[in-house]
Amino acid sequence: MRAPSDTPAFDAATLEAMLTAPHADVRAEVLHLLGQPALHIDVECSRDAHREQVLAALKVLADAGLGSVAYPKEFGGRGSPGSVIAVLETLGLGDLSIMVKYGVQFGLWGGSIYQLGTAKHHQRWLHDIGTLALPGAYAMTEIGHGSNVRDLETQARYLSDTEEFEIHTPHAGAGKEWIGNAALHGRMAVVFAQLEVAGEYHGVHALVVPLRDESGDVLPGICIKDNGAKVGLNGIDNGRIWFDRVRVPRDHLLDRFGRVDDDGRYVSPIASEGRRFFTMLGTLVAGRISIAGGGVSVAKTALTIATRYSTRRRQFGPDGQAERPIFDFTTHRRALMPRLAATYGLHFAVRDLTERFDRVMLQAAQGEAAELELREIEVVAAGLKAVTSWHAIETVQASREAMGGRGYRADNRLGRLRDDADIFTTFEGANVVLLQLVAKGLLTHFRSEMGDLNFAGLVRYVAERAQHRVAEANPVAQRRTDPEHLRDPRMHEAALRYREERLTVSAARRLKRRIDDGLDPFDALNEVQDHLVSLALAHVERQGHAA
Repeated sequence: MRAPSDTPAFDAATLEAMLTAPHADVRAEVLHLLGQPALHIDVECSRDAHREQVLAALKVLADAGLGSVAYPKEFGGRGSPGSVIAVLETLGLGDLSIMVKYGVQFGLWGGSIYQLGTAKHHQRWLHDIGTLALPGAYAMTEIGHGSNVRDLETQARYLSDTEEFEIHTPHAGAGKEWIGNAALHGRMAVVFAQLEVAGEYHGVHALVVPLRDESGDVLPGICIKDNGAKVGLNGIDNGRIWFDRVRVPRDHLLDRFGRVDDDGRYVSPIASEGRRFFTMLGTLVAGRISIAGGGVSVAKTALTIATRYSTRRRQFGPDGQAERPIFDFTTHRRALMPRLAATYGLHFAVRDLTERFDRVMLQAAQGEAAELELREIEVVAAGLKAVTSWHAIETVQASREAMGGRGYRADNRLGRLRDDADIFTTFEGANVVLLQLVAKGLLTHFRSEMGDLNFAGLVRYVAERAQHRVAEANPVAQRRTDPEHLRDPRMHEAALRYREERLTVSAARRLKRRIDDGLDPFDALNEVQDHLVSLALAHVERQGHAA
C-alpha cells in the first residue's frame, strides 16, 4: 500500500500558527500533557476507575498551573480569562470526561466564585480551587426546571437573628440534578436559589454551600445521590442534591450584584431584578463558548482519524488495475470534505468570539463598562454552542461510517467520542432553547434599532435595506455564475445578511399579527418557534462567515 505524501501543498507552519492563536503557548502545554500516561484513559476501564483516573488527570493539570489560568495573579493565576477556553478546547482532543471535569471545577465552580463573588470570596477560596485542594460543584439545574433558571425552586431564606441563610429544597422535584463533582468529589457547591430577605423575594442568587467535610463524608441536612451510568462521560461523577434547611453564614452569599447589609437589608447596584438575573448568568457564557470549542475539537479529532484512514484504505478499482484509496471516491470525499470546511469555519468563529470575550472580561475586571458587548457575546455564544455541538455529532457519525467496520472498533475512539459529545447538545442549555434565546435577542435589537417607526414602516425599511445590500452580489438575482463572483466573500456576506434580515422581518410580522389578534405573547412565540430557530441559525451562520 502506497502511503500518501507527507509534503503538504501549502505552508503548513503558517496554517498551524493561525490555528493555534491565540494562547498558543497554553495550547502547547496542554498538548504536551495529553501525551502523558496520566491523561490516557483505557477504552475498557470501569466507571469507577474512569472517575478516579479523570480526577488524577485533573490534579496533573492543576499542578501544572492550568487550573487557575483565568484567575488573578495574586491567587496563583495568570489573569487570562481566554486561556481557560484555550485549555478546554485542547483537552477536547483527548478524553472528554477530563475536559468536562476541568470545566466544572475551574470554569463553573471557580469561575462563579470569581465572577459573582467579591474580594473576601476570592481570598478565601480561589487559590484552593485552582490547585484542586477544594473540589466543588456548580448546582444550578433542577429536576423540574432544566433550562428554566428563572423559576428554580431551591430556597435561600435570610435569618436575621443568626445572620445566616437557610438553604432548603421544598420538594423532591426541586432537587439539583446532573451536578458534576457532586456524587463523589465535591466538597462545596455554588448553589443557585431564590433569595428571600425580610419576607421579600429578590430572584435567583448564588450561595456557597459546603457539601462534605474534609474526610469526604456528606454533611448533615444534605442528601446526595449518584446519577449512575450515563450514555457517555462516565468519568464525571454527576449527582443529585437535596437540602434540608441547611444553614450557611451571611458572607457565603456571592454578593457582587446583590448583598445583605449589616442591618439585614437587601442591597444591589442593579435595580432591575430582570437585568440582575441575566448579569448573574454571565458565568454561563464562558461555559457555552467552551462547549462550542470542545465541539469543534471533537469534529477535528473524528475527521483526522477518518481522513487518514481513508487515504490508506484501498477498495475497488478499474478492471485489471490496482484498488484505489477510498478517499478517491466522490461519495466518500463529499461525506468528509464539506464537514472539514465547516470545521475550519467554526474554528475561526469560536476563536473570534473567544478573543472578544477575553477582552470584555479584562475590561470588566478593570472596572470598565462593557455590558452591551457582553450581551452581544451572550447571544453569539448561545448560537455557536448549538451549531457546533450538532456539527460535532453529525461529523463523528459521518466519520464512523466512512471507516466502515474499522470505525466500529473501540480503540479508534469514534464510538466514545460520539457518546461523550452527545450531551453537548443539551447541557449549558438545550440547543433549541438557546436558538430561541438568540432569535428573541435579534427581535429585541430589531425593535430598538428601528425606533418609533410603525410596524409597516419597519417591514418596508428593513426589506428595502436588505434588498439593496444583496442586489449587487446576489448570484441568483444577477444570474452570474462565474467562479470569481461565486467565491467572492462579499457576495457570501451580503447573501447571508439578506437571508437573516428577511427572516427577522417575517418573524416580526408573524408575531405582531398574532398579538394584534389577541394572542398572548407567550403563545405567539410558541406558534412561530420553528421560524425563530431558522432565524437564529441564519444569524449564527452569518456571524461565522464574518469571523
